[in-house]
Amino acid sequence: MTTLTLGHFLSLGAMLFALAVIGIFLNRKNLIVLLMAIELMLLAVNMNFVAFSHYLGDMHGQVFVFFILTVAAAESAIGLAILVLLFRNKNNINVDKLNSLKG
Repeated sequence: MTTLTLGHFLSLGAMLFALAVIGIFLNRKNLIVLLMAIELMLLAVNMNFVAFSHYLGDMHGQVFVFFILTVAAAESAIGLAILVLLFRNKNNINVDKLNSLKG
């Protein structure tokens, strides 16, 4: 039976982060998918913080994850509220059609 090492967690975090970057570059049309890709990036970084915190025996990384999760939750709530308002006003959340913020 093999044990999970720090390299396993870091490689999984790197794969999740790369998947989120690919999701952002491949899908630039739907705002909900873009927000989900950003959240996936934050979760990959959080997993790396927790892995380093566990393997170094220090709790600072895990405390920092709570702050990141708090900011991510607020960002998700505000982002979804903005999306609901945009959908109510424009009947569309396609990025290409939302050009009212251009200066």
